[in-house]
Amino acid sequence: MDLLSDDSSGGQPASVWAAFADLMVGVLGAFVLILALALVTQMDLASRLEEETRQRQLEAQRRELLERALAGPLASGLIQLNEGRIGISGNVLFAPGSDQLHTEGRALLRSLAEPLAGYLAARDEVLMVSGFTDDRPVRSGNGRYADNWELSALRALTVTRTLLADGLPSGAVFAAAFGPEQPVASNDDAAGRALNRRVELAPMPKRARAESGRAGETAASGVAPGAAARAASTP
Repeated sequence: MDLLSDDSSGGQPASVWAAFADLMVGVLGAFVLILALALVTQMDLASRLEEETRQRQLEAQRRELLERALAGPLASGLIQLNEGRIGISGNVLFAPGSDQLHTEGRALLRSLAEPLAGYLAARDEVLMVSGFTDDRPVRSGNGRYADNWELSALRALTVTRTLLADGLPSGAVFAAAFGPEQPVASNDDAAGRALNRRVELAPMPKRARAESGRAGETAASGVAPGAAARAASTP
C-alpha cells in the first residue's frame, strides 16, 4: 500500500495544474491590460470628438456673430461672407491696375469699420487684410507697380489704412499680400479673373496673427508675407 502512495504518482498532476494556473493568470493579465488600453483609447477618442464638436460650435457662433455685425453691408451685395472671411471684389474697390479707391469702395469701407471694430474688440481678435490679383502681368506701361505682388500689397495697405482712418485701432489690423496666389476661380476667362482680383478681411485670434507673421510683417504700415508673398515697399 505504501508503494501506491508514493509522491511520484501525485506530483505530476499537481505540477500540471500549477502551470495551467500560471498560464490562466497570464492570459487574464493580458486581457485586463488590453481592456485597459481599449478603454483609454476610447476615452481619448471621446475627448477629441467632444473638443472637435465644441470647436465647431464656437466657429458657428463666431460666424453668426460676424454675419449679424455685417448685416447691412451684406444686404447691399457688395461683400460676401465665406468661412468667416469677408470678400470684396477688387472692381468694387479699385480701378483696374490701380490701388486708388473708388468713391463706392471708400463708402463701403466706411460702413464696415464700425461693426468690425466692435466685433474685434468684443472677441479680442485682429483683422488680416489680404490683397489678391489675377495671373495677368501688370501692364508694361504702368510704371507704378513692379508686378502683381506689389499691386496686391499696395491695395491691401490702402484698405488697411482706410479702415484705420475710419476708427479701427492700429493694433487690431494688419496687411498681407498674396499676388496671384490662392485664386478662387480659373484665370482662363474674364469672369474668373474678376473673382480673383479681390481683397479679403479675415478676423482671427491674436495668437494666429502672431503665427502668420513669423516671416515678419509690420502692423498697419507694413506687409505680412503670405504664402511666400514678397513684401512691397510703401510708396
